[in-house]
Amino acid sequence: MRLPPFNPYIAVGIGVISVSTSAVFVKLADQAPAAMIANYRLLFAVLLMVPIILAKYRHEIKKIDQKDWILSILAGIFLAFHFILWFESLNYTSVASSVVLVTLQPIFAFLGTYIFFKERFSYGAIISMLIALIGSVIISWGDFQISGMALFGDILALLGAITVTGYFLLGQRVRRNLSLMTYTFVVYGVSSITLILYNLIIGNSFVGYPADHWWIFIALAIIPTFFGHTLFNWALKWLSTSTISMGIVFEPLGASFLAYIILHETVTASQLLGGTIVLFGLFLFVLSTNRKTTLTISKKKQHD
Repeated sequence: MRLPPFNPYIAVGIGVISVSTSAVFVKLADQAPAAMIANYRLLFAVLLMVPIILAKYRHEIKKIDQKDWILSILAGIFLAFHFILWFESLNYTSVASSVVLVTLQPIFAFLGTYIFFKERFSYGAIISMLIALIGSVIISWGDFQISGMALFGDILALLGAITVTGYFLLGQRVRRNLSLMTYTFVVYGVSSITLILYNLIIGNSFVGYPADHWWIFIALAIIPTFFGHTLFNWALKWLSTSTISMGIVFEPLGASFLAYIILHETVTASQLLGGTIVLFGLFLFVLSTNRKTTLTISKKKQHD
């Protein structure tokens, strides 16, 4: 394998910083509904991708079969509702609580593989899931002591983690047949259409927002989307999934720090304690699942 053009660990670091800005941007666009913020984030991302798709990937879109179209459409719908639920949660709870709870996505993903693909858990994975669950309960209980609406925001964030898990599980099958760029374009396009219809149905206005909000919409399309998730996907060519997952676990720390600096949000004792426990549980979970995968591959090689 040829050497990467630049250090992939640096790419992951830039990606973590980039995705950490997402929640803060959403909070700053406080005069726009959550669904409209999500709508413009994905719409602008799609528009930015159009020239590349037309130049290099147009032929691949024409070859997508019916099953992959169905799975891509479902994935796009799940992604749309992930953004609606997560962005809406930020109207009720803090950046720290919301981002930590959304970061539980890897655990929901493994639960999904257990239900649909009969994937078995190691004891380490089960213990680490319980640790992360205890941390999330501490966060939610502390937020409930502040207000019932903060707890409602926590629930929305957890639903956001579940819906993004659906998006990833559906995408696993399609990504075997499509390039990253084509798949991303199709799913973002479906998500954008879903969000446009959703906003039309509930009567959200598509215009009339302050000028700085439009810059925030564009920033969301570029910074956490392309400099965040795209860099993670690029780094996967040279780094393991577990290494990338370890990096993503730091997103709540970056988001909380930016929220403190920019939004002057403080972290409560329960958020600090619960968040630390959740992140510790996620670290153990990633390590245990990576070790299990490594052992499985090793056994297959010995058997072969």
